Amino acid sequence: MTIISGFIALIGRALLSALFIFAGFDKAGDIAGTGAYLTSVGLPPNFAWPVAVFEIVAGFFILFGIFTRLTALVLAVFCLLTALMFHNDFDNPVQVGFFFKNISIAGGFLVLVAYGTIAHSFDSYRARRKTVVVERETVRDPVVVHDDTTRHV
Repeated sequence: MTIISGFIALIGRALLSALFIFAGFDKAGDIAGTGAYLTSVGLPPNFAWPVAVFEIVAGFFILFGIFTRLTALVLAVFCLLTALMFHNDFDNPVQVGFFFKNISIAGGFLVLVAYGTIAHSFDSYRARRKTVVVERETVRDPVVVHDDTTRHV
């Protein structure tokens, strides 16, 4: 991966994560409204806090590249479920747009699942660190033995 594509991947992660970080803080800021919206689709209102915290934490995990593949997979499923549960009024053009937006975001997360550890992430740092440790275990320093008994003064 070139340096440029690494930075482009970082920008992509930042853009994907921004949606969830801001949405999570928005939900946390109006927890009663979030609870009411969840109730409108048959979910209990006490799911509001877990959803808000999930979006914030998952957004930061994607931003910093922490457990990227797993987080991206969970977010892809989250986006698909959100599309099916909240944006399924196909007579409303706005809801159709939101439906396809969520489907598209899920596709972006599936690309992250496919490519996983990418540059400028905590995951790539851990992978480099693990590689260094493995190399240290396999490379042994030569042992130098000095035989002082054969030396003449």
